Amino acid sequence: MINIKQVDFSYGKTPVLHHIDLLVQEGEMVALLGPNGSGKTTLIKLLSGVLRPTAGDIHLNGSILGRMKRKQIAQCVAVVPQQFSMPFAFNLREVVLLGRTPFLSLFSDEGEQDRRVVEQAIELIGLAPLKDRFFNELSGGERQKAILAMALAQEPKVLLLDEPTAHLDINHQVEILDLVKRLNREQGVTVIAAIHDLNLAAIYFDRLILLKEGRIFTDGNPETLLTAETIEEVFATSVHVSQHPITRSPHVAIIPRL
Repeated sequence: MINIKQVDFSYGKTPVLHHIDLLVQEGEMVALLGPNGSGKTTLIKLLSGVLRPTAGDIHLNGSILGRMKRKQIAQCVAVVPQQFSMPFAFNLREVVLLGRTPFLSLFSDEGEQDRRVVEQAIELIGLAPLKDRFFNELSGGERQKAILAMALAQEPKVLLLDEPTAHLDINHQVEILDLVKRLNREQGVTVIAAIHDLNLAAIYFDRLILLKEGRIFTDGNPETLLTAETIEEVFATSVHVSQHPITRSPHVAIIPRL
């Protein structure tokens, strides 16, 4: 699905990513982990086509991403960003309908198929009772679910999420990641998410990629990757790693610096 070959990226003269080699198969669910400034968000933006590599190539389904038109990319890849603002008085349904933009021709209105896809996305995310509410009147968790519904309206093969649980309470964190996991399992959507919470990553993601200083430090499943030694080396923080009593996934507990 995605093949990243020797990708470098710099903001001006400031290098951010170095020699990234990464292969993501169709249907995988991958979490990008690492300290602030390690390059997680930048990598998400590169995969979405918003940024282009300084060196190297990214291949999407065999095509070089940098040579694809924005509309082509948007018909395959959907993004749930960290921040999304809506300056207009759009209701939830109108926001979700924006996800159909890549499939509409210039100056054309949505058709029956577009309306059906939008209603299905709203229903799947569980927002049907709120579809006529103004987006800016929704709670933080409801807005995040609306943006996820908008991404689903694109009918993507790849779903990119940048800190999807940031600023959400634990109830909405679980709701969002439950939905993403279900999309991955039931619809085969390839998921790549930048995420901070190591424990959520261990529970919901089958493959973790740990970034440090713009490089891939290690890549593997939660059981082999989330060790106290690895976490301390990457995050410079002492932790205790045990087994979650229910999920059996690694559970990371911070050791206070007292």
